[in-house]
Amino acid sequence: MKQGLLRRSCRLSVVMLLMGACTLALAQNDVREESIEAQREQAELQEKIDAADEATREALRELRAAEREANRLRAYNAELAPLVERQSDAIVQREQALSTLSETREALPVLMRDMVDRLRRWVEADLPFLQEERLARVDELENMLADAEMSASDKLDRVLAAWRTELDYGREMDAWRGQLVGAENREVDYLRLGRVGWYYVAPDGSKGGVWKSRANQWQSLNDEQLAEVRKGIRIAREQRAPELLALPTSIEVSVSGPQKEETS
Repeated sequence: MKQGLLRRSCRLSVVMLLMGACTLALAQNDVREESIEAQREQAELQEKIDAADEATREALRELRAAEREANRLRAYNAELAPLVERQSDAIVQREQALSTLSETREALPVLMRDMVDRLRRWVEADLPFLQEERLARVDELENMLADAEMSASDKLDRVLAAWRTELDYGREMDAWRGQLVGAENREVDYLRLGRVGWYYVAPDGSKGGVWKSRANQWQSLNDEQLAEVRKGIRIAREQRAPELLALPTSIEVSVSGPQKEETS
């Protein structure tokens, strides 16, 4: 009887031990699963934190880049401001010019005609060097003004170019060979000193003269003056270094009183 109870008691203990072991195993499994889930949640949270940190760093980089660009634009605008102001002034001036453009267009033909007429009078009253060539240039200008197909701007350019050519004569020293003015079939060497003096010398150097505007004719030169003319011709042809020439002038210059002739 006692042995039967003992055996039942042992079996009951074994069953209880087995049940406890099972319960412990189940509890351990639950703990393990909870630990794994906690680790997974921790990893996901860390990924979110890392992603947030990277986004923050990227936003910071973009902010710094934006600040640098803003500084560059401020510096550029400060540099550009004077140019914009000048352009604004230029636009105002152009608008003012456009407001009077119609009046200018109406007056331009009359102005050009007057410029050509004055150019002709100037050539005719000037020393008669290259006179045929210069008057032919004026004739071309007059024919050009009557050309309806040519624009007003092109006509003005031609007129101004002719005036520049005439003005350049007053600043140049020139030498050339041609027919003697006032004599037929007589070739001479000319020397021109601006519009102050105009001279010639025969090819053999034996004779020469200076044009006198008041008398409108040539006046003979002496031997010393002829030598000066020959020297001037070599200077004009760049065959000799420039130097002062002692020559009578073609025009009379007033010097504090009576007019008297000067040397150039």
